Amino acid sequence: MPLTSRSNASTLFGGPSWLLLAALLLAAALPAAGQEMTVEAYEPRSTLKVPGGPVTRAKFPFVDAHGHLRGGDPARIDQMVKEMDKMNMAVFVNLSGGSGERLKANLAATKGRYPNRFVVYANVDFSGIGEPGWGEAAAAQLEADFHAGAQGLKIYKNLSMFQTDVDGNRVAADDRRIDPVWAMAGELGIPVLIHVGEPSPFWDPWDKHNERWLELKMFPNRRRDDATRFAPFDQTMEEQHNLFRNHPNTTFINAHLGWFGNDLGRLGKLLDELPNVYTELGAVLAELGRQPITGAAFMEKYQDRVLMGKDSWDPIWGYHVYFRVLETRDEYFDYYRKRHAHWKMYGLGLSDEVLEKVYFRNALKIIPGLDRSLFPE
Repeated sequence: MPLTSRSNASTLFGGPSWLLLAALLLAAALPAAGQEMTVEAYEPRSTLKVPGGPVTRAKFPFVDAHGHLRGGDPARIDQMVKEMDKMNMAVFVNLSGGSGERLKANLAATKGRYPNRFVVYANVDFSGIGEPGWGEAAAAQLEADFHAGAQGLKIYKNLSMFQTDVDGNRVAADDRRIDPVWAMAGELGIPVLIHVGEPSPFWDPWDKHNERWLELKMFPNRRRDDATRFAPFDQTMEEQHNLFRNHPNTTFINAHLGWFGNDLGRLGKLLDELPNVYTELGAVLAELGRQPITGAAFMEKYQDRVLMGKDSWDPIWGYHVYFRVLETRDEYFDYYRKRHAHWKMYGLGLSDEVLEKVYFRNALKIIPGLDRSLFPE
């Protein structure tokens, strides 16, 4: 008797059992729970057992030479000073002081209540650059801000990147129209902490090879690979270095290890060439923490030229990571901001002599008006 279609199916597929087999095959083809996730979600817990642990208080009093504080609510400032005391921070440098009346308000909110615990830097308004007499007027304003209480000058990254003059042209860091400002800083004896450029991977293709892929995903507006909008990385850096060369009598603090934290040999050559240039560690500790041998050697060689700085008050526990990298020889521990470093940290184990210079002695040397009684002799 000929088979029906139903009996054909039963013969070929073994009846209902073929459904079970198909289900099993499908389940095997699907990823198990947890096998697919985003980079953001991946947070592996290390199984490595090695000595060491968090360092919550710096070994020596320190100056955070790269900080930002916006707003002066008294309760917030009071709490901030308590937290500073806990971690052995002697002085916080607020780079976001502004100018004119805004500067005076920022001074009153911090130094007005804690005179020796805060330093406030002035800022320059570049919006009128290109107008007749702009440079002289900007220099005069800086002088007035100094006499009002500013102890330094901070330059933001808009210079050489976003800033345009009154004719719409990009303003480079070495633009000679700004010379009166740099000269005035030199005359007043105040340092210029300058942030020009950003990490070099921001100029690279945004692909699987880019170390800052995650940050560029989180902040797409940080991509600088559009040549119609941004000068190349090397050109941007060279404009800043020309500025340093043009003003040897002015002290510059090249922020963020000059964006050469991934090429300390190049940074060392710059410091060798230009004795008026210092640098600081704001937001680039991850670069040192992944190269403990080279990083420690650099800090030893240039111990007189590097300042402690973090670049943001929050998260407070990020300071603990700084202490651990600088002071210990701990291995394979977490950084505090994943978008900056998907790698682990290693301690540099710096000597007390180097730590003292980075934490406070270099700052005492170049920032006027610091209270020396806050620090060891």
